[in-house]
Amino acid sequence: MPSRRDFLQTAAAFAVLPKPSPLNLSLLKTPVLFAGDATHAYRDPAAFYWQGTFYLFFTLVITEPNGIAYSYVAQSESRDLRMWTKPVLLTLRSKNLDFGSPGDIVQDGPHFILCFQTYPRPHGEKYGNQDSRIWTMSTRDLEHWGLPYLIRVKGPKVAQDQMGRMIDPYLLADKDKPGKWWCFYKQNGISISSSPDLETWTPEGRTDAGENPCVIVDRNEYVLFHAPPNGIGVKRSADLQHWRDEPTFFLDQKRWPWAQGRLTAAFVLDLRHEPSVGKALLFFHGSRYPETDPRGGFDNHASLGIAWSDDLHHWHWPPNPGA
Repeated sequence: MPSRRDFLQTAAAFAVLPKPSPLNLSLLKTPVLFAGDATHAYRDPAAFYWQGTFYLFFTLVITEPNGIAYSYVAQSESRDLRMWTKPVLLTLRSKNLDFGSPGDIVQDGPHFILCFQTYPRPHGEKYGNQDSRIWTMSTRDLEHWGLPYLIRVKGPKVAQDQMGRMIDPYLLADKDKPGKWWCFYKQNGISISSSPDLETWTPEGRTDAGENPCVIVDRNEYVLFHAPPNGIGVKRSADLQHWRDEPTFFLDQKRWPWAQGRLTAAFVLDLRHEPSVGKALLFFHGSRYPETDPRGGFDNHASLGIAWSDDLHHWHWPPNPGA
């Protein structure tokens, strides 16, 4: 058995280890984090930062040799935003479900909760059918995940088959009322529901916006990033009822061959007050071709990219445009 002296020597050794270096974004040579190809698409990113590690969740579409594309929620990790682990699939292979579009991760007590969608295309449809719904699953360690759980954003009395097509969920804690939660999702613009416990939901309204909502708090306002037909749309509100639009922005799309078809699905991880990062990080995906192009651009040739900002208005990215 180790002695107390051994324990103290070990503790002292750990105490003098250098702290992790601040994030150096200048080491990023290209904005592309994961590059799509003829049989892979990386879409709809969501990011989380925990104990020095970046966790990136995204839709991974894999086209099999028979030409059928399957969609999954996948996860990868990085300490520096340059080197990423091989993606791990978190959901099962099923054309009746086709999981994807992770929205974000929130913490509720000891649990981390990830929201996402099902996007059924059982008969080869290009887009998810009317059975598309939104779900959560939880973990305590960001490695071992529970089973998907349906989010009943229309209220507990509305049957699943009566909820209507809904995609792209995003969860957010209320900025003023501890314990209150919001869910944003794509249906009739962006619809909004509230909950006291992440289980019982009440519809609260909607706003005109595109898909893939991401909402953060900045200067005591809610900032909604969303996806119009192209580019990154922005809306602001103090109360989630009255919204004002800000200009849509496109980063450096004109110089990025891998994003010529569409730049979309922005997710902002606001780490401006995190000393080891100090930036708001923007994750998004770009399609090489328009979705109607016969070469693809939806189930393939979609790549994940990154940019960053100090103020949510002026964005920066690595100099190399990527292939």
